[in-house]
Order: sequence, then C-alpha cells, then structure tokens
Amino acid sequence: MFSRDIRFDEFQCDSMKRRPEARQFIERESFDVCVIGGGATGAGCALDAQLRGLRTVLLEAGDFASGASSASTKLVHGGVRYLEQAVRSLNLEEYRMVRRALEERVYMLANAPHLARASEFLVPVYSWTQAAYYRAGLQFYDWLAGKHNLFPSRFLSREETLRRMPNLRAESLRGAITYSDGQFDDARYNLALVESFTKCGGKALNHARVTGFLRDSGGRLSAALVSDELRGERFKVSARVFVNATGPASDSVRQLASPRIGKRLRPSKGVHLLFPLDFSPGKDALVVPKTEDGRVIFAVPWQGRLLVGTTDDEAAPETGMVVLRSEAEYLLRQLNPYLARPLHAENLVSGLSGLRPLVAARKDGETKELIRDHEVEIDAQSGLISILGGKWTTHRLMAEDTTNAVQKALGEEVTRCPTRQHRLAGAEGFTEDYWKSLAAEHALAPETAKHLAEKFGTRTDAVLSLCKENPEWKLPLVEGYPAIRAEVIYGAREEMAMTIEDALARRTGLQLYDWRLAIHAAPKAASLLAQEWGWASEETSAAAREYTAKISGYLRELGLNEA
Repeated sequence: MFSRDIRFDEFQCDSMKRRPEARQFIERESFDVCVIGGGATGAGCALDAQLRGLRTVLLEAGDFASGASSASTKLVHGGVRYLEQAVRSLNLEEYRMVRRALEERVYMLANAPHLARASEFLVPVYSWTQAAYYRAGLQFYDWLAGKHNLFPSRFLSREETLRRMPNLRAESLRGAITYSDGQFDDARYNLALVESFTKCGGKALNHARVTGFLRDSGGRLSAALVSDELRGERFKVSARVFVNATGPASDSVRQLASPRIGKRLRPSKGVHLLFPLDFSPGKDALVVPKTEDGRVIFAVPWQGRLLVGTTDDEAAPETGMVVLRSEAEYLLRQLNPYLARPLHAENLVSGLSGLRPLVAARKDGETKELIRDHEVEIDAQSGLISILGGKWTTHRLMAEDTTNAVQKALGEEVTRCPTRQHRLAGAEGFTEDYWKSLAAEHALAPETAKHLAEKFGTRTDAVLSLCKENPEWKLPLVEGYPAIRAEVIYGAREEMAMTIEDALARRTGLQLYDWRLAIHAAPKAASLLAQEWGWASEETSAAAREYTAKISGYLRELGLNEA
C-alpha cells in the first residue's frame, strides 16, 4: 500500500489550523489525491481517502459549505416523496436510493450526535381517505428502513394533533400521521467533516479555486492550477488522482479537464425561509404533503427558528443565490392553507437559497430524465474522477464509492471503508446533557451553553479556553443571539474563517438566524477577524460595509425593512 510512504509527523494536527501555514505546506508537497470541492461530498471524499491511507488534499473555491451544502432543508432523510414517486412509477432505482438513504441516515446521526438528531414529522390529514393513504405509505417507509428505523410511524387523533400543533387549521382535520427522520446543522456538519479530515493528517484550503490543469506526457492530469482568491496569487497542486466533487459546478471542472466533454448537470434552485418560532404550528415538524406543483413542503422548527422550504426550479450554475419575493410567496401559498394563523413575507427574519446538483441520466444518448441518486464518472482521457448528483444524507456513501474508484485508479486494492462508524470532531464523549456541565463549569447562561454544545460539541472547551487570553471574548457577539465573541476567534484560528460571512454564516450560524442581527454584528466580527489577520482599520471598515451591503440587498429583494 502507498500509505506506508505518508509522513504523518508533518501532516498531523489537531484541527484545520491557520490558512497561511496550510497553503505553504500544500504548495511544496505532492499528494495521492486532490479533492476539488469542500462541500459535503468533497469533505466526505477527503476524509475517506485519508483514513484509507492516501495522502490527500482538499481545495475549495469559496468557503467550506458555502454553496449547496449549507442551503439544505437540514433534513437527514430517506425521502418520503422519492419513495412515493418510486412506487407510482415502479422505479426500482429510486426505490433503492431511498433504502440506501435510510441506512445512511443512521450513520449520520450516530457519527455527530451534537449536530444531528432524530425528529418526528407530522402529516396532517383532512379526510379518512388521506389518512389511509399516508398511513400505508409511511408504514412502507418504516418497513423499508428495517432495523435502521428510528421509531415507528403512527396515527394521531384530531385532539392530539391540535395539542401538538395548535396553529394547525382545525377545520375538517381528522388527525395526523407521524413518522421519523432526522435534522442536522448542515454547515457545522460540513466543517466537522473537514476538521476530522485534517485531524487524521489531511490538508485543506478554502478560497482556493482550481482554474486549470497540467498534464503528463500521456494526457493524464498531473497538477491543478489554483488561484488564491484572497491574495490574488497563483500556485499549483500536484497529485496522482483528481476528484471533482464540486456539486452544481461539476460541469465546469469536467470541461477544464476535457474541454469537449458534454454537460451532465441540470441544477435546481431550492429556497428556504426562516421565521420567528412564534409562528410555528408546534414543536414538531409539519409536512405539507400536496402542493400546487406536486411537491412536498416542510415547516421545521430549527435552532430557534421555523424553517420553511423548499422550491425546486431549474437554474444555471451562474444563477444568483438570492431569495426572490415570488419564491417566498410561492412557499407561503403552499403552507398557509394548513395554518390557523397565516405567515406573511413581512414576518421573515432570513432566508437561503442553493443549487441542487441534479444530473441527467445516461440512457441511449440525450435524455431529460434527472436522477436524484449519485454517479461516479471516470474520464478516460484525463483520468478525472467526478462524483455527480446525490444529496446530503448519502454524502458518506458517495464518498465511499468515489474513494473505491480512486484506489482502483491508483492501481491499489480497494480497502475497507472506515467511515460508517467514524465519529466526527466534537462527537467524542458528547452526551445530551453536555451543555449542563458547560454551563456549570464556565458560568454560562443555559442558552449560550446549549448553542456552543450544538455547534462545537466537545470542542467547546477549546473555544472557551480562548477566553483566558481575553475575558471580553466571552461576551455576546450581538444581543439577541447566544453566540460569543470567542467563536469568531476560534473560527479564524482553527477553522479557516477568513471573511465576515465565513464567521457569521457558517461558523456561528448568526446570518441564518437573523439578517438584521447579522448586520449589527458585522463591525464586531470584522474587528475580531482584524485582530487575527492583521487588517488595517480601513480594511476592517470596508469589510463590514461590504458585508452589510450584501445582507441589506437580501432584505431589499424581499421588500423588507432593514431596521
């Protein structure tokens, strides 16, 4: 095995560490595998490859999880809608996809219990025919999950349904069918994958865009040409095999490797809205099973907010990821008929949008069929391995299939995949009441202790240890949200947070919680980052203004007041 040549003494580290040092190492070394794309799939591929003993580097054009991987519905699920489609169309492949996702769901929940948990989802029924149909379908969902089922579906009476969801429309309500699936913090889960990868010896770099390739005498890829998006510099990364895990941008990388190759991606734009939890129909997740275009809409209590989504509109990779007023009105038009007290766009506190990497199937030439499953494509000319399609819940399986292909490409034996039961960073020693010990030991408010435990798991001790260096870092980042200032410092030192958006959108979660609060927090976040990165005062002010202008633009697009 090639793994015997790895110099773990140079690679070993406790976290992602600071970006400048990581870049210097990456520039001077060569690797077995270069994974392009630092979202869920790319981070999963990098972790799997490194754990199998392959010298691996991970490159991300923006920030880790800055694309589709932090714009999901935050569900760890098999996909009840996909199961219904599989049954209606007698599609065996879609059926198998749901079954695999149900198995992967268990691994996701077990590997990061601080970031993912099981939840109950309620499907309201307004006729006995509906009740029988959904009851049968969700019992089939249970059966398909088999030993991996979280807890069984069941029927709730009208009275029990309204007790659990008091804001549900009561007229003609017969009850609800409940079933189990999972919820998770997608951005932090992605970061935990990256941190786990670097802990076992891998090297990762964000804001590093691949702009081209060098080839050996046989036309195979030998190095990636990389642009440092923060410093405006160019460098190259040498590797024996390159993996394209860029999701919606996969066609761009495929065409960098082979300019004449045909496009495969048909991205779909998904939009989500966030409201104060006061507007929630209840503590459980609500499933709207029928919409005007045959979709399923979720209204999910999530980290102190009500998350509503999603849309599914064909888009292009260059489509602006801004929530439009028309998209918000579409979602509310589907949800409000189920609510006693309707929601309005003016109640919005934030939103998000992203591109799903749907891929056109290969069947006798061109086809418009889109597959939700994944596919590993190997370009015979360049040797580029692309992992296409898929979804968050199956990211680990996608990485396993891709790493199998990598080992074959390297002429090695395919070894056992180690990621099924590999606890991620922050999961070691984590328990549900871990936050209580944090609150007692560090004199934290309960909401702050819970927030830190849910974001960092047992890595929270490392976050709080920074407050010994500066006690002010224990203060709130902004009033109205439980994040503390030390989180920004930790993000910069240990998680490669390089911009205000890196810190507020993905490290602390504030941007998703409330756009207006994020605007208020921007100057303080900029000041904290400036301490770490040596920004001059004018750079710090400019960064805060640029971030504020961007978030203000989101509010204006929806016709919302910025105050």
